[in-house]
Amino acid sequence: MSSDETPNVPAARNSREAVREKAQRVHAQQSRARIMRRVIIGLVAAVAVGSIGTAVAFAVSSSMSKPMLSPSGMTDDGVTVSDVTLASGSADISPNASPTPSEAAATPTPKTTEKAAEPTQIHIYVDYLSAGAAEFEKANARQLAGWIKQGAVTVTYHPVALLMASSNGTKYSLRAAAAAACVATYSPDQFFDYNHELLTDQPKIDSDGRSDVELADLAVAVGVQNAKKVRSCIEGQDFVSWAKDATARALEGPLPGSKDLKLNNEALIVVGGQAYVGALNNPAEFSQFVLTTASDEYYGETDPTPTPTPPASPAPTETATP
Repeated sequence: MSSDETPNVPAARNSREAVREKAQRVHAQQSRARIMRRVIIGLVAAVAVGSIGTAVAFAVSSSMSKPMLSPSGMTDDGVTVSDVTLASGSADISPNASPTPSEAAATPTPKTTEKAAEPTQIHIYVDYLSAGAAEFEKANARQLAGWIKQGAVTVTYHPVALLMASSNGTKYSLRAAAAAACVATYSPDQFFDYNHELLTDQPKIDSDGRSDVELADLAVAVGVQNAKKVRSCIEGQDFVSWAKDATARALEGPLPGSKDLKLNNEALIVVGGQAYVGALNNPAEFSQFVLTTASDEYYGETDPTPTPTPPASPAPTETATP
């Protein structure tokens, strides 16, 4: 029996060793596979992180290298209108419609040998979605145009954006203010007319408002010069950041020409540093406010014994037809 059993012992031992060796080989293969997987995952992660870092660095460098665009031809974030050139569709505010004489003509003015009166400064803050701003423009555009032509006043418009939340998320007030800045930069002679059209043909509150393309189309319709540059500026939203910052500066104050005034509503008119608090749709009341302010400004700085003569100050006019 011993002769029969003895040969089987090495065979069984060899079998166990073979299995053990195979297991070791499999384990080694699995270990190598795990190591390779870890290496590959590490490499992929490193590449991904590197790509993200490169993208972030590129984005940051791009934003840093891109200059903050600001409109030109503006002072204290405002556009001063020195002349009025109107499109044919704006006959309701023809600059030839000068203010008519009234009882204000009896206001005394200084002797001709004294310093001539400076034009009264009028600053108008407008949100192009504001019903009050539209109301004021419709009622007063005629006499403002006449006063500008006479040289009796300087009118500076300040586009602001306080009603961004009232246009279904399109931020129309902000985009319209930026569009006005585009016109002021590339076609300043048409700013008065573009401003007038934006105010008197407003979109409804809580609507989407005009698209950037439509804002550009309106600029072309009023006859802007450099139409391609104006369109590119408006559709590219070049001055949106400026409009946001200009609004913040006005809210912080003080407003130009005033001691402590701040922007407190979307239709604010400041005359000689004083806020107008009268009816926005009453040109006679506004004219009287301008006359009174101009008189106070002048006599506060000159000899209190002037000779009464007819003034060169603006006089009230009849209400303009919108």
